[in-house]
Amino acid sequence: MVQRKTSARSGATGSESPGIPVAAMVESIIGCKWSLRLIELIAEGPARPSALLRSCPGLSAKVMSERLRKMLRFDIIDRTVLGEKPPIEVEYRLTPFGSRFVTILDEVRRLQESLDQGELR
Repeated sequence: MVQRKTSARSGATGSESPGIPVAAMVESIIGCKWSLRLIELIAEGPARPSALLRSCPGLSAKVMSERLRKMLRFDIIDRTVLGEKPPIEVEYRLTPFGSRFVTILDEVRRLQESLDQGELR
């Protein structure tokens, strides 16, 4: 079985400039519906596109592909293709940078929980 990885570093097309500010990445990811949910699912372990779609009722394949491509450009996730010809399998997993990126999102979630509980008023 042949395995190919795709990421911004390993040749994905349309990769962002290497100096993009992390704040711009956070804004871009948080500003897109479904991105946070997809990152949460991928953080749980390698995820196949069909499993991601099943876990997100209402998410279309087109929108999912757009969100995943953006995360690939930002080097938050890696895409691994297993196999040479159909049927092939595709898996997504967090990169080391993506794992650190998730900690930022976790802190945003904790801040929201504190606000919701009235702890920061």
